[in-house]
Amino acid sequence: MEGPSVPMVKIWAKVARVVRAPARATRRLTHAQGAGRTGLGRLIELTAAHSAGDALVTVALAGALLFGLPVGQARGQVAAYLLITMLPFAVVAPFVGPVLDRLRSGRRYIMAGTLLARGLLCWGMAGAVHTSDAVTLFPSALAVLVLSKAYNVSRAAIMPSVLPADIPLVTANARVALFALVSAGVGAGVAAGVSAVAGADWVLRGAVPLFLLSGVFAVRLPRHVDAPDLEETEPRPRWRTVLNLGPVVSEAMSANAAIRVQSGFLVFFLLFLVQDGHLRGVDPKVALALLAAAAGAGGLAGAAAGSRSRSRSPHLTVMATLALATVATVAAAFFFTLWTAAAVALVGAFAQGLGKLAFDAIVQREIGEEVRSSAFGVAETLLQIAWVLGGLLGLVMSLFVAGPAGFGVMSAALALSFGRLVMLRRRRVTARAATAG
Repeated sequence: MEGPSVPMVKIWAKVARVVRAPARATRRLTHAQGAGRTGLGRLIELTAAHSAGDALVTVALAGALLFGLPVGQARGQVAAYLLITMLPFAVVAPFVGPVLDRLRSGRRYIMAGTLLARGLLCWGMAGAVHTSDAVTLFPSALAVLVLSKAYNVSRAAIMPSVLPADIPLVTANARVALFALVSAGVGAGVAAGVSAVAGADWVLRGAVPLFLLSGVFAVRLPRHVDAPDLEETEPRPRWRTVLNLGPVVSEAMSANAAIRVQSGFLVFFLLFLVQDGHLRGVDPKVALALLAAAAGAGGLAGAAAGSRSRSRSPHLTVMATLALATVATVAAAFFFTLWTAAAVALVGAFAQGLGKLAFDAIVQREIGEEVRSSAFGVAETLLQIAWVLGGLLGLVMSLFVAGPAGFGVMSAALALSFGRLVMLRRRRVTARAATAG
C-alpha cells in the first residue's frame, strides 16, 4: 500500500501548525495567573466545550421548533416548549443540588456523567428531529437542560477550590464565562451552517462526540475539586438552611431574577414582533441578525467587564446591573426603533452576564461548602423559571401590543423590582448601623 503523497503531508502539516498556534495562545490565556497550577485552566477549557455543545443543541432545537413554520404555529411550539421545560424543571432541579452536596467526593465523575449522558441524549434527539417525534424530543430536551444545569451547579460549587490566590471570585467566574461565550458563539455559527446544509438532526449528531470527549476530560480535573464527605453526627436542617440564604444572597437573587424576566421577554417579544412585520421597512432576517449580534456582544462585554473587575463588593455590582437594564428599557419604551431595541438587547445581555457573575461570587463567598451546591441548585431553578415566565409574557404580549407598550410594561416591572430592593437594602444597612451603634 502506498503511503500518503508528499503534497498531502505538507498540507496536513500546515493545517496542524495553523491549529496549534491559536491552541497555544488559548492555553496561555486559560492558564494565566496560576490558573494552570490550581486547575482553573482545565475547568475553563472544559466549560468552554460544554458551552459549545449546549450551543449546538440550542441551534438545532431552534431550527426544529421555529424556522420554516408559520408564525402562529411557531408560537404554539414555543409555548409548549417553555411550559414543558418549566414545570418538570421546577420539580426536578431543586433536588440536583442536595444530591451533589451529598456526593462532594465525586464531583469530577458527576460532571463527567452529565456530559456523557447529554451525548447519548443528543443521539436520541437527532432521530426524534428526523422523524418529527415530539413525544421523544421534548422529554429529551428537558433532560439535556437539567443535566446542563447540574453541570453548571457543580462547576460553580467547585470554583473556590480551584481559585488562585491573586484572582477574585468575580474575575475567575468571568474568565470562565468569557471563554464559554466565545466557544458558544463559535458553536452556534458552526451549527447554523450545518443545519442549513444538512439539517438540525446532523447538528445534534455532531454534538455527540463533543459531549462524550468532554466527559472523558472531566475526569482529568485535579483531585482536589473532590471535597471530602463530612461525617455528620446529627442530621442538619438542609432545606431550611437552603431556603434561608440570608438577605445579601436573597437580594442578589431577586435582582438577577428580574433581569432574567427581562431577558426572556426580550427574546420572544422581539422575535415575534419582527416575524409579524411590526418593524416596517426592515428585512426580518436583517433585524433578527442585528438583535442576535447585539445580545451576543452584550454577553461578551459583561464577561469581559467581570474579568477586569477588581471590585470586592459584588452586591453593588448586581444592583448596578439591574439599574442599567431598567434605564435602558425605559428609554426604549419612549424611543422605540430597531436600533433602540438592539441597544436594549445589548444592555440586557450585559446586565444578565455581569449580574450572574457577581451573584455566583456572592453565593461562593456567603454559603458554606456543605450546602453550596443546594444553594446553586435553588438559584438556577428560580432563574430558569424567571426566564421562562419572561418568555411567556413576551410571547403573549406580542399578540396584543406593539413595541413601545410592551417595553413600557417591562420598564414598570423592572422599576418596581429595583425600588423594592433599594428599600430592603436601606433597611438592612440602617438596622446594622443601629445595632453597631
